[in-house]
Amino acid sequence: METRYDRQILLPEIGEEGQRKLAKAKVLLVGVGGLGSPIATYLTAAGIGSLALMDPDNVSITNLHRQVLYDASQVRRSKVNCASKRLKGLNSDVQLTAYPFRLSVPNAKLLISEYDIVVDGTDNFDTRYLISDTCVALGKPYVYGSIQGFEGQVAILCAGNATYRTLYPNEDEMRALPHDKGVVGVTPAVVGSVEASQVLQLICGYGEPLIDRLWTIDLRTMKSFIISL
Repeated sequence: METRYDRQILLPEIGEEGQRKLAKAKVLLVGVGGLGSPIATYLTAAGIGSLALMDPDNVSITNLHRQVLYDASQVRRSKVNCASKRLKGLNSDVQLTAYPFRLSVPNAKLLISEYDIVVDGTDNFDTRYLISDTCVALGKPYVYGSIQGFEGQVAILCAGNATYRTLYPNEDEMRALPHDKGVVGVTPAVVGSVEASQVLQLICGYGEPLIDRLWTIDLRTMKSFIISL
């Protein structure tokens, strides 16, 4: 009898033991927009045991060219509620939790302490510094991802020596940068998928995860690099 996960269980890197590890894993996804859409979709499809979705925003018409979890009928509705419904239809095995609010200094430690891995679907520096600092304090790995235009980057932070402050040590300088909102929809699709892949690697223990390494890509040229941090 065929089962949902047959094709990935066939892979020796995952197998039945890896699938059991996935079913026990608890992941917090902060931001369910352009990056969060592929991250949430592929982690849910892979059989993550528990996935928490955190995002205070509602669906906007300007989201729809890249945030493919949503459709036009959901404009002005809560992202995490819409995403939860869609993902539950994809895989009812996964325990989904919706947090329709921001990660903040008062709630960060309490929330992050409940999960094994934190994944970055955000679009602002303040939240990334907060995730990184909290993950360092709690000993949790932080799968970082960021996009702009046609470019993206991914790293696993707080699992070795590197943190978000290793990448960007000057917090005030980063906050002062103008926020360029231009992006083509496929950029978060590619980068978010790589983030989801890194989560699977961490949980199942295969390959060479990007711990203390930064992967970058430019979709205009398809040039990709990995830099040690």
